[in-house]
Amino acid sequence: MINETQVRELVSRIVREIEQTDQKADMSVPVGVSNRHIHLSREHVEVLFGAGYQLTHLKDLSQPGQYACKETLTIIGPSMRAIEGVRVLGPERKASQVEISRTDSFQLKVKPPVRESGRLEGSAPITIVGPKGIVTLKEGCIIANRHIHMSPEDAARFGVKDFDRVTVDVNSPDRPGTWYDVQIRVHPDFRLEMHVDTDDANAVGIGNGAKVIIKR
Repeated sequence: MINETQVRELVSRIVREIEQTDQKADMSVPVGVSNRHIHLSREHVEVLFGAGYQLTHLKDLSQPGQYACKETLTIIGPSMRAIEGVRVLGPERKASQVEISRTDSFQLKVKPPVRESGRLEGSAPITIVGPKGIVTLKEGCIIANRHIHMSPEDAARFGVKDFDRVTVDVNSPDRPGTWYDVQIRVHPDFRLEMHVDTDDANAVGIGNGAKVIIKR
């Protein structure tokens, strides 16, 4: 015959097992949709906006430390076609970078590679026009690859590691689909979220906050 203490311990163990099972079963990831945007180095901030200029914080983004700035700029492709009002994101980076969608690339007549953020070698040229100056990047324009930010704890739960590639199911009510070769990015400062551009989101009919599933 078991006593009250043993009953409590048994109940606690069962609850822990249920919680662990639920966590393992939940392979869903929230989605963040990224519109075209610009990251700037300190050097290029000063060229575009003037010496000593500081970018103006507008609102925080989902990833800790990242934010949208009040400033917007014009980008111009090799054919001199332009897109105005492209948002600058902070904080400043070591190298300037322009991220656009495939649809944007058709408008600009530019051919950016699909890359992870920061890998700019051999990427497409682009010109950035600001109120005080112009910056022409010989390389720096990319289409961001589909990727998932997660903490080390999330990575352990999903059974993945930094730079792994996974398959993701999109359970959209109108246009369900599957995304392949999605890159995993793991860092202690990351918050769980999959990043796609507007072309990807529109293709399956989803928006910010939608949930996708990492396939086991």
